[in-house]
Amino acid sequence: MKKTMFWALIGLNAVLLVSFLGRVGVVGDNPASAQNRGGRPGEFVMIPGEITGGGSGVVYVIDVTNGALGGMTYDEPRKVLEVMEPIDLNRVFEAGAGGAGGAGGARNRNRTGAGGTGGERD
Repeated sequence: MKKTMFWALIGLNAVLLVSFLGRVGVVGDNPASAQNRGGRPGEFVMIPGEITGGGSGVVYVIDVTNGALGGMTYDEPRKVLEVMEPIDLNRVFEAGAGGAGGAGGARNRNRTGAGGTGGERD
């Protein structure tokens, strides 16, 4: 009986040693790895704010890496966190730059003169 128990413990220790070495990575590569988005982690800016006409505050979240704006607020009576659908800021800035860029260019031309040489003002 003692010999059987002794050999059972030796076998169990051998199995535990092999399992430990497998987890540490001595036996082979560990294929598990975290997701990597473009080689760098996300960068976020969080800005607290208030909703006009509402009783609760809002937290605006800007994802600098992906150029997205989102927001969330906590609805206390329902005990629910409300999340705003993200907005693509790149699209918003491109649309805004197209409308304002033309007017700004004309305004600058008027200041420098008709020929753009920096002579007299209109």
